[in-house]
Amino acid sequence: MKLASFKNPDSRDGTLIVVSRDLKTAVNVEGIVPTLQEALENWQGVFPDLDETYGMLNAGQARDAFALDIGKLAAPLPRAYQWLDGSAYVNHVELVRRSRGVEMPESFWTDPLMYQGESDWLLGARDDIPVSDEKFGIDFEAEIAVITDDVPMGVTPEDAAGHIKLIALVNDVSLRYLAMSEIAKGFGFLQAKPATAFSPVAVTPDELGDAWKDGKVHLPLLTQYNGREFGRPNAGVDMVFNFPFLIAHAARTRFLTAGTILGSGTVSNKDKSVGSSCIVEKRTIEKLETGESTTPFMKYGDTVKIEMRDAAGQSIFGAIEQKIVPYRYKP
Repeated sequence: MKLASFKNPDSRDGTLIVVSRDLKTAVNVEGIVPTLQEALENWQGVFPDLDETYGMLNAGQARDAFALDIGKLAAPLPRAYQWLDGSAYVNHVELVRRSRGVEMPESFWTDPLMYQGESDWLLGARDDIPVSDEKFGIDFEAEIAVITDDVPMGVTPEDAAGHIKLIALVNDVSLRYLAMSEIAKGFGFLQAKPATAFSPVAVTPDELGDAWKDGKVHLPLLTQYNGREFGRPNAGVDMVFNFPFLIAHAARTRFLTAGTILGSGTVSNKDKSVGSSCIVEKRTIEKLETGESTTPFMKYGDTVKIEMRDAAGQSIFGAIEQKIVPYRYKP
């Protein structure tokens, strides 16, 4: 099943719709449940009706079906109670630390990095990225995220898998030069991590078929930067910590409420021929290979596109397509 949220001027949580598998049509399901947040809080009760609607929509039998306009969609969860981002691709962490001449602790291979980011305002797939200064070192990060129902504290990785209700793509926008000073403080990110963007739709794991196994998505994550291919690493390769493990890690000392979003971190493969999922990793590889980073960070007007396709070439989540725009404070 594929779910999305229409932008709704009367509700910051949007209006829930069911989207067809080919992403061409949709049905408003607020008569079943008005928002995705409420659906996640009552998943067992509303899932059968949502799934039935999805089947009828794909069969061309849904009443009140309409053509989907992705530009009118918010993030699947326009705001969330919690957004946690891990770093499951340790290859990415190791590369970046090497470029700074910093040795990576062995514990990073067994104990994942994770931070809690901004979740009160999440960007839709076609929303511009507002930034007040190009000198902040603007970067994209192509990732995958899962969305959970209520997760008990102390959950095991084995049981955590059952709490994954939806999967989405992510552009975890980063301001690299601000991150440097915040890392030095040793107290986590704040200014370096503005609003995160999500794919047009979130999908239930079964939509991925055989590509969803072992708690990982085994498909290439495609990124284009200013219209040119930037990277296509396989998300199932070199993922040291799968999603159930990341959920269990996050829930070690806290409950995770329904609607918690948990990211994989930047998708990265050891095979450099597949490219990268963020600029800083490409700059790191350039510096390690030639002694100099040459790829610049993003400027106003630059664009990024993030997408994942199935074996038949069909877009699964729809594409994140965004542009960097200047922001000016207006009292």
